[in-house]
Amino acid sequence: MAAGTAAEEPGSMLSYAHGASSAPLIGETIGAHFDRIAAACGNRDAVVSLPQRVRLTYAELKEATDLFARGLLALGVEHGDRVGIWSTNNVEWVVTQFATAKIGAILVNVNPAYRTAELGYALEQSGVSVLVSEIRYKSSEYVEMLREVRPSLPQLRDVVLIGEEELVAPLEGALRWRDTLELAAPSVHPGRLAGRLAQTQFDEPINIQYTSGTTGFPKGATLSHHNILNNGFYIGEACRYTKSDRVCIPVPFYHCFGMVLGNLACVTHGAAMVIPAATFDARATLAAVSSERCTSLYGVPTMFIAELALPEFSEFDLQTLRTGIMAGAPCPVEVMRRVQSEMHMPEVTICYGMTETSPVSTQTAVDDPVDKRTATVGRVHPHLEIKIVDAEGRIVPRGTSGELCTRGYSVMLGYWNADAATAQVIDAARFMHTGDSAAMDDDGYVAITGRIKDLVIRGGENISPREIEEFLYLHPAIRDIAVVGVPDEKYGEELCAWIVPKDATTVDAASVRAFCEGRIAHYKIPRYVIVVDAFPLTVTGKIQKYKMREESIVRLGLANAQRSTPA
Repeated sequence: MAAGTAAEEPGSMLSYAHGASSAPLIGETIGAHFDRIAAACGNRDAVVSLPQRVRLTYAELKEATDLFARGLLALGVEHGDRVGIWSTNNVEWVVTQFATAKIGAILVNVNPAYRTAELGYALEQSGVSVLVSEIRYKSSEYVEMLREVRPSLPQLRDVVLIGEEELVAPLEGALRWRDTLELAAPSVHPGRLAGRLAQTQFDEPINIQYTSGTTGFPKGATLSHHNILNNGFYIGEACRYTKSDRVCIPVPFYHCFGMVLGNLACVTHGAAMVIPAATFDARATLAAVSSERCTSLYGVPTMFIAELALPEFSEFDLQTLRTGIMAGAPCPVEVMRRVQSEMHMPEVTICYGMTETSPVSTQTAVDDPVDKRTATVGRVHPHLEIKIVDAEGRIVPRGTSGELCTRGYSVMLGYWNADAATAQVIDAARFMHTGDSAAMDDDGYVAITGRIKDLVIRGGENISPREIEEFLYLHPAIRDIAVVGVPDEKYGEELCAWIVPKDATTVDAASVRAFCEGRIAHYKIPRYVIVVDAFPLTVTGKIQKYKMREESIVRLGLANAQRSTPA
């Protein structure tokens, strides 16, 4: 049965579906599968990085990956050790992804937007012993931030720096990318790498991705080879990828969108990964599609909107595009129509999921009508089960809203070193409770109707209000704080901080932003600040955030943004 096709229980009108498939699950590690694809597609383009002017075939990518993997072995990386990567999109990111998989190390994705507080937390909580990092990107001075947090991270032995720029001052334990490669040849025989690869098992953890939740600090979703390799494969199957496809990936590698929907969907089909820029740039993306003759393009709706809005949009030749993936937020109908017609993407698909499910659970088909691609997130993926339940955990009838749950190969192993947090979201039957409210129609298509969890989604980034609240409690002028999401025409949602100041002190939006700058990621800094004497509370003293959101919309004059934001 094709990807995205749900098998229905005869006569059942309950909100349950499972994805039957004639394509079996892949029972291999990422490293073993990569080697098999590289052998079959050796002379075909594997990765093209336009900003770096680097082009590698699958044979060349395998050679680069094996050499870096041996370099990591020379640094003493053992099976199960955590290797972090803190970088924007580049070839080194791709090499690191597959090199760590080959040696059985666990890759820890670090958001390039992180600042010192978040960086220190992620590296310490996951126990990263080796970090691959850029030196800088634009105004982000990665080495300087590392210099600040390094004293509090005794387990961080080595830092591998991407790039050839000279450092103002040396960084303890740091070596260049090229230095790591030079370590490989004299000290690590290729047979040692082969032995380590043979030692790995596909159910072992291979990746930790930090995801915001409702409990404050991000939690490390721990994913296995089996989780993400298979999810990448079935995503590519839904897009009908072959080794002739060339996929433009402007979404970040640190996120599942780039790493799984992008890199692994390509590699499992022998397709080419095209990197248009280090971070999203609308013009660079369309230029890459045109120059590299891409057949597929990824993005969240705001990215496609930005591309369509370029004054020189008509100058780019997008005729080679066929398909792609839009995810991270609902797509307005008019945007979908323009993507299909003006961007020549009649087979664009919509995906839904979460980091904890590797990430995709549902996806539209390449031939679904426009209304299914805008009003729903498609049908269940192959080899997965979904159900929609009420507050008591009972499956609801079709057409009734409830919480969407997913079960199957894609569900994470758990949160890293957080058994209690894991038990809160994965039940005894191994269903992952997404926290999203959804409804399933008679054909098995799922519509997301809201969010149960208290998350704000800004331009595809999941933000925990409590994480921001806990950070801003450190502000000397703030007595109490509550953060809510408010509608925004560009990003879908923005952060609004309600603040109760300490006695005889003043606080405003400018001082809050100044306090946050350089310490937390830019997208987590509240755009709006409302100063109040007290918060609206229930009779039991709980903050009524829904009332705060409603009042914020009125105070800030966001009624029009609310009407134009997709539900």
